[in-house]
Amino acid sequence: MDKVLGQLPQMAADKKTENKKFFAKLKKKPPKNLDYIMQELHEAEFERTDCLTCANCCKTTGPLFTNADIERIAKHLRLKPQQFIDTYLRIDEENDYVLQEVPCAFLGPDNYCSIYEVRPKACREFPHTDRKKFQQISHLTLKNVAICPAAFNIVEEMKKRIPV
Repeated sequence: MDKVLGQLPQMAADKKTENKKFFAKLKKKPPKNLDYIMQELHEAEFERTDCLTCANCCKTTGPLFTNADIERIAKHLRLKPQQFIDTYLRIDEENDYVLQEVPCAFLGPDNYCSIYEVRPKACREFPHTDRKKFQQISHLTLKNVAICPAAFNIVEEMKKRIPV
C-alpha cells in the first residue's frame, strides 16, 4: 500500500486534465442512471479495498466538523463542546472547524479510528463516490483521487463505463 500511496499524487496529477474534461462533460449531460452506476462502482471498489490498510485520508487531510459533529464527539469524549474545540480544532480560512493538525489525533497506529462510531459526517461519507447527484461534486472528487486509491480507481472505471 505504501508504494501505491507514494505514486498516487503523481498518478492523479498525470490524469488531472483528462479527469477535468471528463467531469466537465459529465456535469453538462449526466446519464439518467449515474447514481446507480456510481453506487455499483463504489460497492465493487470497496469490496476490494480495505481502508484499514491505507488510512491516507486520516493521515493527510482533515474533515470539516459540523456543530452536530462537535456536539456528538464531545459527548462521546465526555468533554464540553468548547473543550473539544479548544483541544482538537481550529477555524480555517473558510470559517469552518477543521483539525488543528494531521494526521488525525483519533487515528491509531493500527489505522483504527478511536471515535469511529461517532466520527464526523465528512469521514463517514469519504470519498463521497456513492453520493447522489455525484456530478455536482466533481471538484471534490478531483482532490480525492490524489488522496484515496479507491477514489482514483472508481474514477478510472467511470471513464470506461460512462460515455461522455
